Amino acid sequence: MAKGFIDLAGELQEIKQQNLYRSRRVISTPQGVEITVDGQAVINFSSNDYLGLANHPDVIASFKRATDKFGVGSGSAHLICGHSASHHALEEELAEFTGRDRVLLFSTGYMANLGVISALLGRGDQVFQDRLNHASLLDAGLLSGARFKRYFHNDLLDLNKKIKPIEGRTLIVTDGVFSMDGDVAPLTELSALAKEKNAWLMVDDAHGLGVLGESGAGVLQKNRLTQQDVPILMGTLGKGFGTFGAFVAGSDVLIETLIQKARSYVFTTALPAAVAEATRTSLKLVIEESWRREKLRSLAKRFRLGAGQLGLSLMSSDSAIQPILIGESQRAVEISEALLSKGFLVTAIRPPTVPKGGARLRVTFSANHQPQHVDQLLDALDNISV
Repeated sequence: MAKGFIDLAGELQEIKQQNLYRSRRVISTPQGVEITVDGQAVINFSSNDYLGLANHPDVIASFKRATDKFGVGSGSAHLICGHSASHHALEEELAEFTGRDRVLLFSTGYMANLGVISALLGRGDQVFQDRLNHASLLDAGLLSGARFKRYFHNDLLDLNKKIKPIEGRTLIVTDGVFSMDGDVAPLTELSALAKEKNAWLMVDDAHGLGVLGESGAGVLQKNRLTQQDVPILMGTLGKGFGTFGAFVAGSDVLIETLIQKARSYVFTTALPAAVAEATRTSLKLVIEESWRREKLRSLAKRFRLGAGQLGLSLMSSDSAIQPILIGESQRAVEISEALLSKGFLVTAIRPPTVPKGGARLRVTFSANHQPQHVDQLLDALDNISV
């Protein structure tokens, strides 16, 4: 074996010794509350399918009809011959949904974040990011070539101290709902600070869209923030919408710039048209079936009340993400495995996804969960003595 691969083997062994090794589980059923994992039937508390739309019959029917019409693959990038009428219609509907001038579809959220930040920034510019931002945002900032700085989590005083006037562009970037903590960024205050500093503000609302806001348009709708307040919005379609892909919403100038300069848009194959059609159906369900958001709030409230009675160390979150702070990685894995043996899938989240000493159980809810599922999970946690 070549020396380089021997070195890799040693690195893998070190990851195992630190209780940070990750392994894939094989799911043999559709996404839902009850799934089969490695042959075992479990109640799923790990999915980001917050509204329970990934296996919705209307969404599936739309997908099937679209495959009959368009086939499976899109065949090309959007700028060659891969941009279908379905893509175009979805972009227009998402623009109306988010209250932005235009929308541009990307194949994944990771690609959207890389595309936006690299297209807008370069040498001579600066970007400021919350320390707990998603890895795709942090990677995009580093790869942009701009001066990159991180500020303490949701700490506007720290951010204000770090922003210095420059000749180039300034971009402030934050998650809307933080994926591993479940808390929300102080967006109204961030927007005011961005305007004061003549900076752009970009919000990744992957975990807020569909879940928050009167019609499900996310954390910006909940805070009544317009395109002028937050010029750049990124959203994903594989969570609250239950399908796949991502989009960026903003002004006509922003979208045209991304079409010309975002390499992760220009040089990749478009989503299948069938996915776009399925998403158009899920978007209608997001808007029309507000009971899904109401039920999520009810389930989270029920869980927080019960967890508090058990003395569990919950993090501050009013979202569908309800993390239980454990601390040590080994203990988090042990509890996750114990829950699995009782029929509950609750993933242990460990560094580097979260800070050292911040290992946790990331409990997520779906509108398809029932109150008895919450109670059963609480009973299992109580019996394990978390």
